[in-house]
Amino acid sequence: MNHSTNIVHFDLFMILLATVVGLELVARKLKMPPAAALILGGIGFALIPGLPNIELDPDLVLVLFLPPLLLASAYFTPWREFRRNLRVILQLAVGAVIFTTLIVGLIAHCVVPSLPWGACFALGAIVSPPDAVAAKAVLQRVALPPRMMLILEGESLVNDASGLVLFRLAVAATLTGAFNAGQAAVSFGFLSVGGIIVGLLFALAMDFTLRRLTDTHMAIIGTFLAAWISYIGAEAVGVSGVLSTVSCGLVLGWRQHELFSANTRREAVAIWGFVVFILESMIFILIGLSLRGILERLGLNAIVALLPATMSVVLAVIVTRFIWIFTSVYMQRLFASRGKAGSLPVAVPIIMSWAGMRGVVSLAAALSLPVDFAGRDFILATTFAVILVTVILQGATIGPLIRRLDLGDLMSRRQADVLSASQARARMALAQLDAIRDISRQEDGSERHPRLVEQYDYRARASEKFSGAEDELRPHRDAHFSAVLIAVAAGRDAIIKMHRAQEINDAVLHMLERQLDLEELNAADMREN
Repeated sequence: MNHSTNIVHFDLFMILLATVVGLELVARKLKMPPAAALILGGIGFALIPGLPNIELDPDLVLVLFLPPLLLASAYFTPWREFRRNLRVILQLAVGAVIFTTLIVGLIAHCVVPSLPWGACFALGAIVSPPDAVAAKAVLQRVALPPRMMLILEGESLVNDASGLVLFRLAVAATLTGAFNAGQAAVSFGFLSVGGIIVGLLFALAMDFTLRRLTDTHMAIIGTFLAAWISYIGAEAVGVSGVLSTVSCGLVLGWRQHELFSANTRREAVAIWGFVVFILESMIFILIGLSLRGILERLGLNAIVALLPATMSVVLAVIVTRFIWIFTSVYMQRLFASRGKAGSLPVAVPIIMSWAGMRGVVSLAAALSLPVDFAGRDFILATTFAVILVTVILQGATIGPLIRRLDLGDLMSRRQADVLSASQARARMALAQLDAIRDISRQEDGSERHPRLVEQYDYRARASEKFSGAEDELRPHRDAHFSAVLIAVAAGRDAIIKMHRAQEINDAVLHMLERQLDLEELNAADMREN
């Protein structure tokens, strides 16, 4: 019986995987966020009679999905910019989460007076943090200024920890009937600081280990182990696994250039991209599938009866974020600039307020409530509604909203102390030329590598010239690299014909193809940047 059940579940998994591909294509065709399409697809599956019921284990969901997705996001987060904007990120990740928890708790008690205060604030803590997975899935497909994108992604990395800590405190207060604000603050600090410290320790250990893993595949496996070990290890010692994983990811991302070879980095990006895509897609389709369990527990009539109270909480979640962001942004600028608060375009706080998508962490926290927890059914239904509205409504409309508000000026701004790509490329080319000259010049004044010196000298002069007249020379550069891409395509066609005519073997084909792939990637990157 168990054997056949497992086969049915595997068959269902394969069907869902195929459905993910189809829904991704539909989402791109309709220009809607794939996360929204996947949730709707999951809901469609949940309503099909006869399909096996899938019960999400909240602990397994958090351990299986969250660590690699958190580490992947943190890994590619630029540490210097993250640190520069840390105050703003913490205002959102901690301040907004606490504020939302309190307001949602008050609203929940108003619309459902029979719900204990502890349960009301547990609900507030569950729905307060925008989700890292949902934010990344939606924001990566919209065009935002780099600083706004960094702040929103940084917030989503940290705020899950704040929400989960508040959730634990609220649940404990509900079950014990006692709450101590001072003790809660100490617990919050211990869990947060402890998670950061544990994550840094794991990062140092992984740094030591990865430097000694010269095999590419072993090193990539080590990066996956870093995600799960940092999360599970932190939870085992009673601190925040989320902050531990984020801290570990930030350090490894900062150290990646010394830790990994070029080949390891290239393969790791490909493998991690595939895994992240599968995990993100399955999370959203599983969120939709979880509707079946909610319907079975509550029944359609009960859900309809709870709809007014549920929508009140959903509205509170959205409005509270607007209140917090507008207040903190303009009050801060008012004091900083002595009354010149209007210098920030109103489009910025509007977009940041609308980018508060909830996801798997909220659902997993709601599912983890004890069966006899007061108001569990209402909390579960409301959490599901919050996820649906924020991912489907806000996620689907944030792209058009950004285009309507027009962030053109902010998109074109560049920090004065940061070099452009062309300026940095010119400096890099000069450093390469100097290195080649040093090893090429012989005692008698002749050159050991004259051809290399000539190549790098030409590259340095061309890069320097382009950086000084980028707008004027860009069309010529684009035409040059378009020609290179045409040559690469011709070369690829030639080696395929030689291989099919049995004039070269597989080893030669793959070697030449790798060279052409690198040329193509470099030319495409140069043309686009």
